Amino acid sequence: MNKFMKLAIKEAEKGIKLGHGGPFGAVIVKDGKVIGVGHNQVVANSDPTCHGEISAIRDACKNISSFDLSGADIYTTGEPCPMCLVACLWANINNIYFGCTVAENEMIGFKDEVFYKKLSISTKKVKERLIQIDHDECFKLFQKYIKIKDKVLY
Repeated sequence: MNKFMKLAIKEAEKGIKLGHGGPFGAVIVKDGKVIGVGHNQVVANSDPTCHGEISAIRDACKNISSFDLSGADIYTTGEPCPMCLVACLWANINNIYFGCTVAENEMIGFKDEVFYKKLSISTKKVKERLIQIDHDECFKLFQKYIKIKDKVLY
């Protein structure tokens, strides 16, 4: 398993334990070093934009004192929603490594695929930057999450 995806899974597990939101953790890496981490904090912050990738982008930008993450890669437990995908592109992140697919996000109750369709957004133009890795480990995380009762889906 990729060591950075392993960190993203741990970050997601941390968020789940704290009741912050869904099973989404992210790690941003540049030159082999972690520069940012984040997990879904939508529920904790009452902020619909506080997804794992956004949290990691905010952390990385703060840590390197720059809004430009050129040369960095992101590792995230779930394929990014439209907002997070565009944020990654806007931040100039090179590669987006993800575990579970948008369809699997929907399977556990999240509506990313609906928004891709409603917004008529296609990932075809950035497909070379979207790289699926460590699916099985991320899917185990999703399976644990789906068993949690009385969770808020954000």
